Amino acid sequence: MTQQIMNQPPDVISVKDCDYITDMLSWNLNAAKTANHFAMESQDPEIKQELERVAKMHSNHYNRLLTFLQNYTNQQ
Repeated sequence: MTQQIMNQPPDVISVKDCDYITDMLSWNLNAAKTANHFAMESQDPEIKQELERVAKMHSNHYNRLLTFLQNYTNQQ
């Protein structure tokens, strides 16, 4: 079974899609906050730097999802 790649989001987002996007927002926000917390607690500069990188990555994912939702709702 091959998985098809969607190049563009559909015109309509289902309730199930919205629930999943909400979950993804929550997961990324929680991961960013957790990584930031442990980065501030870390005494090891290498670990601190890696945790800051992880926090930034999850924060970027959160912001991309949020921007997508804002653009989507403005188009409707």
